Amino acid sequence: MSSDTAAIPHARRLSLSTRVFYGFGSVAFGVKDNGFSYFLTFFYAQVIGLPAQAVGFAIMMALFLDAFIDPIVGQLSDNTRSKWGRRHPWMYAAAIPVAVSYLLIWNPPTGWEQGAQLFYLFAVAVLIRSFISCYEIPSAALAAELTTEYDERTRLLSYRYLFGWGGGLAMYGLALFVFFKPDATYAVGQLNPAGYVNYGLFAGGLMLFAIIVTSVGTHRQIPYLRDPPKERVTFGRLAREMVGTMKNRNFGFIFVSAIFLYAGIGLGFAINLYFSTYFWEFTAEEIGLFAFSSLTAAILAFIVAPRLAGRFEKRSVAMLLLPAGLIFAIGPVALRLVGAFPSNESAAIFPTIFVTNILSVGLGIIANILFSSMIADVVEDAELKTGRRQEGVFFAAIAFAAKATTGFGIFASGLIISAIAFPTAAAPGSVDPAIIRNLGLVYIPVQIVLYGTATLLLFGYGISRASHAETLRKLAAAADLANEGEPASSTARLS
Repeated sequence: MSSDTAAIPHARRLSLSTRVFYGFGSVAFGVKDNGFSYFLTFFYAQVIGLPAQAVGFAIMMALFLDAFIDPIVGQLSDNTRSKWGRRHPWMYAAAIPVAVSYLLIWNPPTGWEQGAQLFYLFAVAVLIRSFISCYEIPSAALAAELTTEYDERTRLLSYRYLFGWGGGLAMYGLALFVFFKPDATYAVGQLNPAGYVNYGLFAGGLMLFAIIVTSVGTHRQIPYLRDPPKERVTFGRLAREMVGTMKNRNFGFIFVSAIFLYAGIGLGFAINLYFSTYFWEFTAEEIGLFAFSSLTAAILAFIVAPRLAGRFEKRSVAMLLLPAGLIFAIGPVALRLVGAFPSNESAAIFPTIFVTNILSVGLGIIANILFSSMIADVVEDAELKTGRRQEGVFFAAIAFAAKATTGFGIFASGLIISAIAFPTAAAPGSVDPAIIRNLGLVYIPVQIVLYGTATLLLFGYGISRASHAETLRKLAAAADLANEGEPASSTARLS
């Protein structure tokens, strides 16, 4: 194992292979998240023909219900004792169920009434999100376990976001270029139902491959990971620990910030295809090319995020980049609404939106990398105060916020589409211009409120590079006392 061990336990520099194997696993989550965010609402509303607001509500309720599973998975993962450690048994077990359930959601039964199809959507959405939680929560928790070093965590999570976005975008591009092909019946490829079947099959196989590769690739790290305390696990103790998690001030602020942030992200993703198809009137091929702009953004974020985190405080950079990314995302829409942007016939439209997408997505990814790194730093802050390491609980709580509020964002997109009376199965260019304008008029202020609130709440997060280093020194001192047989503080012990 080619890693350097620092004076503080677990403050290790990780090898390149460890970072790559760890990061590659996020391909599975990226594929799932991309499909849910970009295609699921559109598929069930425009292709299957269900009411948009009903589809949004079904997805929101599925994600909201599944979000309650995350803290339970996190707690059980934190307390799992096996020869394969705390995380890997969950990761291995989730691989096949994730792939199968993802295939099912893109193959709804035909001939059923709308109510039955909506229930199918709800049930299978709960299924896939529950199985992905059994993989994603333990996998995410590994970041805080593999190293406690302040900047190494940002480097490690940069790989996670790079592969997550890369995998999701690769699948997005394949969907639009390969699977969603127009034919004699469907002139618009993304309205062709046959493509979604093949998309689900291929995407499910890719998710299975990614989970197996990351699990096997990080298996050798198990001896370096933490063991849970030898305590009897009861439902009451799990509940008390989950409630206690929210009492950490730093985590409380970042948790509430995440609620608003992920609501905005969910809304943006769910409504993106409407803007691309109807507001800008891009073809399926042009929409597919945006995968390359977003991939470029992910690569730039991978390069830039660790450098920014190494020079500045994570919180300060995140608070700057969140609103900056939003400005590039909504700027072209706002300019079009005030008549200061070229018409869709202009040759400048596509390259302009292509470039602004690189900037908005890139800044957003950097902010999210720092967000995750900040969450990892909360682990030691809480350990110093409670004596417990709860990586799974903290990352599960953020996943709870992401799923519940992303579901709200998807629901909100359905409400917007319904409120402005957007027609079903409409051809690009045929929608009333007043409806297209209303789409932008409603979307922009909602996003400003969501992203603005998320940014302001980060003022309450108080962990810095210096305070984190001091926390690690105190934990190391407590561990030394315990190893020497002297009584360590009950509030500052290593698990």
